[in-house]
Amino acid sequence: MIRVAVNAPLLEPLSYLENSDFKSQRGDIVNVPLGRRTAMGIVLGEDTTASQSEIKYKAISSKEEQWPAFDDIFLKWLEWVADYYIYPLGQVAQQALPPLKRTIKARASKRPPVVPILQRKEKPTLTEEQAACLKQIDLTTGFSAHLVHGVTGSGKTEIYLRLFEQCLQQGKKGIFLLPEISLTPQLVNRFVERFGDEVAVFHSQLTDRERTDQWWQIVEGEKKILIGARSALFCPIKNLGLVVVDEEHEASFKQDEKLKYNGRDCAVMLARFSQCTVVLGSATPSLESWKNAVDGKYHLHTLKSRVADRPMPKIETIDMRLEKENTERKPNLPFWLSQSLYEKIEIALEKKEQVALLLNRRGLANLVFCRTCGYSAECPNCDVSLILHARHHLVCHYCDYHEMYKVKCPDCNEGELSPMGLGTEKVEEDLKLLFPEARLARADRDEIQSRAEMEELIANMENLEIDILVGTQMIAKGLDFPKLNLVGLVLADVGFNLPDFRATEKSFQLIMQMSGRSGRHVDQNTDQVGSVVVQTYNTTHDSLIFAINHDYLGFAEHELRCREPLHYPPYQKMIVFRIQSMTSDLAQSTAQMVKSRLTSIIQKYESHFSGIEVLGPAFAPLSKLKNQYRLHIIIKGPQPRALNALARQMLADEKWIPRQVRVIVDVDPASLL
Repeated sequence: MIRVAVNAPLLEPLSYLENSDFKSQRGDIVNVPLGRRTAMGIVLGEDTTASQSEIKYKAISSKEEQWPAFDDIFLKWLEWVADYYIYPLGQVAQQALPPLKRTIKARASKRPPVVPILQRKEKPTLTEEQAACLKQIDLTTGFSAHLVHGVTGSGKTEIYLRLFEQCLQQGKKGIFLLPEISLTPQLVNRFVERFGDEVAVFHSQLTDRERTDQWWQIVEGEKKILIGARSALFCPIKNLGLVVVDEEHEASFKQDEKLKYNGRDCAVMLARFSQCTVVLGSATPSLESWKNAVDGKYHLHTLKSRVADRPMPKIETIDMRLEKENTERKPNLPFWLSQSLYEKIEIALEKKEQVALLLNRRGLANLVFCRTCGYSAECPNCDVSLILHARHHLVCHYCDYHEMYKVKCPDCNEGELSPMGLGTEKVEEDLKLLFPEARLARADRDEIQSRAEMEELIANMENLEIDILVGTQMIAKGLDFPKLNLVGLVLADVGFNLPDFRATEKSFQLIMQMSGRSGRHVDQNTDQVGSVVVQTYNTTHDSLIFAINHDYLGFAEHELRCREPLHYPPYQKMIVFRIQSMTSDLAQSTAQMVKSRLTSIIQKYESHFSGIEVLGPAFAPLSKLKNQYRLHIIIKGPQPRALNALARQMLADEKWIPRQVRVIVDVDPASLL
């Protein structure tokens, strides 16, 4: 009997008879009968527990010859991913296969090549801190985990490049993970300039054909370094010698749909199974990684200075509550723009320097309401307000619902709908009026929807064809522009008060990361320094105070002290059960059943599940999305295995869950919204 993890929503593998025409080995990709259809699966090995006398077992149908079998190291990692995130192993394994069969012929494409051809560049001289860090990271000692905490512009990327050089010299391969596709063009260019045609790229913005081609090139050894977003981890690379996770703090490493895995944590475990080195890097490490480093689980390396002793940017805080009283304020300035930031933009433009303004909101206005009756335009599918875009349509950013913007109130038919609030479109619109000669660009999900558009934007910034860049958080990380010496955070407090225990951490990281885009190439021999203007209505917020002082250590200590008595991560692990249904009553009753089952299991097996807290059920902060009512139940505990076992036991028999209800498990949630 053979155990097979089938591509189906089954938490446990199924047993099949061996096919008499061939021998199945662990890691083989096979086709098996499943009900009235044939499904793909991964052979896990011999099943010694199955009894042929009780059940009439079916035989494996065929072996997939088009894809190579998974080796044992990679398969063990897949098993860990499936077990830890409580997800069917067969469906996890599907992510490790290319989207197309190899036999499909490539079509001619007008898209630019995935990996450009660039002239190799000479290596820069290392700083003392960079050299010390490299010396302390040994790629020959088996598994080791390292956290590189370096200020923005300290040269972390050069350290990564040198480590990959060592990896290739040892005859091994490496993976370089990025949180966002938007970061890919610049980083790919840096790697191609150093390693030429040894580089492969893998992310969701590639076509199926491109992804399939890149998959084969790295699997067959044509390429030695794989650069990509979190999905690149699932490329079955043999002889792995190094895994690097850049901007490891980013929440975008956590997948929101289906398999809710964290790319950073999975990268660490892949390195552990592969017995190789993993390096995490960030100017603002996640508190989980920071505590692991402080506790000695990771080796900590600190880069306190920028390359060439370039100064950190000077951060100025503007209290927007006082702007109305500013006697020097220019009369025609929009409400969101302070006099100080306006003047600094003027000076930057005169000096032919670039400006970047961050506002983590898209659209023209985030609220449209009637001043007569109080009506506000809300999404019919979600419990959120509709956002005004391009002055003629209202959009839901969660379900993509659209409707035309009508000035007359549809509720009272007397008043007029007035836009309130602010978005990147509005900022861009106002700047065009204030600085008509300036060349403006906007970077948000409305404007940048493809790889080619992002590459064009970066090229235009590098070629000094853009004077002012307005964008959301996609411009706040990893990007490096030599002439960008002024950064403005338009509403720095947008994320301060979200109902999420990570809100303070995320706000701090965003402010620090965006500030770090400024003055990365100023001459240390001059008085010039990068400038950052932080506009806020809450000047006393902890995130802000620590950020303007470039004080990550102070922030980490403060935030950890706040979390410890509440048993929040990183002190305890957390699993969220999200119960959702199109019917509010059914969602609530099922949530109560989940709570009851969890409580009874804990009481029955008290010795195994002691110390586990059960919180809820309660409606999620976003209580309705895409016509689904959402409730949360949270379990917290000091032992990850116990939490995992409790969740599995609760889901062991899903027949009690009504068909109209989904119970979704999120291990180590990145957000509680």
